[in-house]
Amino acid sequence: MPASNAGYALLILTLINLVNYLDRYIVAVALPDIQKEFGINDTQSGLLGTMFIVVFMLASPLGGFLGDRFPRRLLVAGGVILWSLATGASGLATSFGALLLARAVIGIGEAGYGAVAPSIISDLYPRALRTRKLAFFYIAIPVGAAAGYGLGGWLTQAYSWHVAFFAGGVPGLILGAMAFFMPEPRRGAMDGPDAEAKLPFLVGLKGLGRNGAFWAVTAGYTLMTFSIGGLGFWMPTYLVRERGLAQDSSGFIFGAITAVAGLLGTLAGGWLGDKLDRKREGGGLWMSGVGLLLAAPCMFLAVNLDAVGPTFAAIAVAQFLVFLNSGPINAAIVNCVPPAFRAFAMGLNVLCIHLLGDAISPTLIGNIADAASLHTAIAMNALPVLLGGFALLLGAKLFREAVPRAREREVERL
Repeated sequence: MPASNAGYALLILTLINLVNYLDRYIVAVALPDIQKEFGINDTQSGLLGTMFIVVFMLASPLGGFLGDRFPRRLLVAGGVILWSLATGASGLATSFGALLLARAVIGIGEAGYGAVAPSIISDLYPRALRTRKLAFFYIAIPVGAAAGYGLGGWLTQAYSWHVAFFAGGVPGLILGAMAFFMPEPRRGAMDGPDAEAKLPFLVGLKGLGRNGAFWAVTAGYTLMTFSIGGLGFWMPTYLVRERGLAQDSSGFIFGAITAVAGLLGTLAGGWLGDKLDRKREGGGLWMSGVGLLLAAPCMFLAVNLDAVGPTFAAIAVAQFLVFLNSGPINAAIVNCVPPAFRAFAMGLNVLCIHLLGDAISPTLIGNIADAASLHTAIAMNALPVLLGGFALLLGAKLFREAVPRAREREVERL
């Protein structure tokens, strides 16, 4: 496939991923106004995050199953158009129940995209470049989250939270139309002539069940997702309630930190991940595990420092260390399963990381905040990150044992 076609597909998928996270985090920064309008408490507010994640995670294995059997660009295009329409419809909600329903539909749309996009990228680029290309794709997470915080905070403050949702739905409709024209690479196109073109579902499922590397990586990913999903949902509210920042300032500052630290961390992780993987199998995963072990104390310090400046500095360091793993951890997942089973494996991974991760953490943090304080609830989230680091180190060991050393020559050295 010509490099220009691969580049076009990567760019469209990355921009869609950016809009994906923009739409997710508008609700976080608009939450105080939503609480006032509907008269809901912190536990109910957490359900806005949980409802989206529950639907998204349950639909993701189905999206992955379809992605292994049908044209993936159609699933991408249809998914982004559906969730963008639902984002716009969120602004029309006149009750808490209607807003919950809109968040559920967003989860269905994102499930049609999230499971198949990494498998498309893995078929567009050789393994020697895969971590860097996936890192580029996952740059959209911090940038999109920052855009959601910044745009949502500004529009909510200047107009209303309804307008913020209306604006959030527009870019996805444009990108969804563009996705119909993406190239559709052959499954396993970059994994050599012996890559399996087809794999019976039950055979693939049995092999995945015995894949220790996949499950160890998924466990570490789940623990990390539990923590950062809850923090991403509640941190703007924490800055308003506990630190006295204005609503628009909290969204802008936290969004800016997320964008800069996340962007630098993701780029560094993609470059270092490929470099370490060339030295030893699973080197990128090892780096990710160490990053989480170092991020945990920074997250704890962030809410236990008195001055606002050091608090933001600790948040920035923690986010840099967490985002180091964006490329390596997803590259490890697609590299340790057969090409014809990658979309389903990604979908199953999505189910696991959300079922036991950020599907429950926003509501659980809300429960703890109602019972104790939001400060206490957020401080406790350093523990899952610490445990996730140990799980990824185990995953790196199992990966080295299970995945044979790639024989392809390096495409380029950075």
